[in-house]
Amino acid sequence: MLSPKEFATLMLVRHSPDQIDMNREELDTLLERQLVALEQWTQDRRRLSLTIAGRSLLEAVGRLEYTTGLPGRDGDERLAAGL
Repeated sequence: MLSPKEFATLMLVRHSPDQIDMNREELDTLLERQLVALEQWTQDRRRLSLTIAGRSLLEAVGRLEYTTGLPGRDGDERLAAGL
């Protein structure tokens, strides 16, 4: 199970991979669990990216929020519309 900080870091990798401090402790766990990967962009620069497992985890959490009625991106609007 991921800690809140690890989960937040996973979401940061998804949305802002260039702005993440590569020294974050949470990255070790995410790399170990193969939820993120380091890609070689240029000879001197690496970039974080989600793996298939990391992307699947975030998608599953998104579905969980929707199916349990918790507000998500458009949760309130969908619930009010009865969707």
